[in-house]
Amino acid sequence: MSITRNQAPIAVPVGAGVVTALVGSSSSFAVVLSGLHGVGATPAQAASGLLALMVLLGVATMILARRFRMPITVAWSTPGAALLAGSAAVSGGWPAAVGAFCVTGALFMITGLWPGLSTLIGRIPTPIAQAMLAGVLLPLCLAPITAVAAHPLTVAPILLCWLILLRLAPRWAVPAAFVVAAVVIIISSAGADSVPTLGQLVPRPELTVPHFSWQAVIGLAIPLYIVTMASQNLPGVAVMRSYDYQVPWRPAMLITGAGTILGAPFGGHAINLAAISAALAAAPEADPDRRRRWVAAFSAGVTYLVLGVCSAAFATLVTLAPPGVVAAVAGIALIPTLASSVAGAVEQADERIPAVITFLVAAAGFSALGISSAFWALVAGLVARAVLRRPSPDPSR
Repeated sequence: MSITRNQAPIAVPVGAGVVTALVGSSSSFAVVLSGLHGVGATPAQAASGLLALMVLLGVATMILARRFRMPITVAWSTPGAALLAGSAAVSGGWPAAVGAFCVTGALFMITGLWPGLSTLIGRIPTPIAQAMLAGVLLPLCLAPITAVAAHPLTVAPILLCWLILLRLAPRWAVPAAFVVAAVVIIISSAGADSVPTLGQLVPRPELTVPHFSWQAVIGLAIPLYIVTMASQNLPGVAVMRSYDYQVPWRPAMLITGAGTILGAPFGGHAINLAAISAALAAAPEADPDRRRRWVAAFSAGVTYLVLGVCSAAFATLVTLAPPGVVAAVAGIALIPTLASSVAGAVEQADERIPAVITFLVAAAGFSALGISSAFWALVAGLVARAVLRRPSPDPSR
């Protein structure tokens, strides 16, 4: 293949895609595992969920990038995983959570087929949606602080590495912290009786028959759908638009929705358009020639498939972690999302009180009737907004 004088080697977009997948996965896989454990998954089921998500990310990204010749990347729902981690026990256990994941995928597909649903989601005030997410994230982001107080020798090196890299190379801050955490886990596990066998490091899918309950649909599926739409899909479209790419909305929603449904019985919670990591493949740094940046996304998809082979090893590493280590990594990975959510929640002065009420209900972990706090936070915020909102003055008077 000949390269013109102004054209970068093909290794440039390929390398950008590899970086996109590595940064996207290593920055948040601990959050995903924590979320799956939070709604009742066993270690084997959580490892299966991570495997399913990796495979689906790879396949969906490759299909969208190749078909539309755009740097469209697909990610798992990190805010959604945080929502799961902060949820109370689901009525019906893990099978009910799997059923909720299926419903979320169906809602994604309906969104692609019926534009009115995305319009309806868009009518939820941004401060309310962001406050709900911030409230869900707060306990998870407090975990590194409590962990370093209780286990300074194992947690402090992780936080110190993250803080230094946040100053020098922000993109690599969380991946580097994970590397330090892995070293801490290996050192702590040296000489222990619980050394993993080779069989434990081989990824295995675990099938769970979905169980559908109204509590899980209302308490998990709907909040997971709203959080993913508001924090991933809609921002992902905006990021791509900033680089002059128009995301094919219907195919993207149908593919990610179908992928979510297919992955749910194996433990995957949700896949969606990438938001923050989308810029890694769509920016000029991925390739000066915007017509070739789809190669970066396709390369990211291939890398996700390769990383899927390591999913069981990642999950095993988490099970061997000393107390506080996984919580620390997951917490620092979510701090940027918490910061942007808090900023969005208080941006509009006339929406601050309803937003704060939403935030407090979500952060308190309030649940009733088997429904998680995320749903009740939305209800509380919308009710407070309706009560406190003053009608606009009539200009004719």
